Amino acid sequence: MSKQELYRDTDNGKIAGVCAGLANYFGLEVWLVRILVISAALLGGSFLVLLAYVAFAFMIEKQPPNYVEAMKSKQEHKLKSKPWTQGQAPDALLTTLENDFSTLETRIRAIEAYVTSDTFKVNREFNKL
Repeated sequence: MSKQELYRDTDNGKIAGVCAGLANYFGLEVWLVRILVISAALLGGSFLVLLAYVAFAFMIEKQPPNYVEAMKSKQEHKLKSKPWTQGQAPDALLTTLENDFSTLETRIRAIEAYVTSDTFKVNREFNKL
């Protein structure tokens, strides 16, 4: 899975797309990020929140066209965030997740085998020199 980058999402944003971009980056719902920003502003940090929002609006690049579709196509599985949205069937999602976890387990076993081997101990001693 490739690393996701932070962009302003002006298509789904209300003012400059900062909250929508942060929601896309962290995998949250846009309304939740907006509520958090508004709550932080109302609870005494209005100047700091406004300053951070303006700074993010200038510092974060605008989202390239078709970025969301490209990121979704790289995902092997989709979990339904809302009951009425499209996603994989539960059986297909479970099979995909089982395959992902078995791949991760194989990689973890290889790491454990290396860390408990004599080669790791020798390399660690050489790095201490």
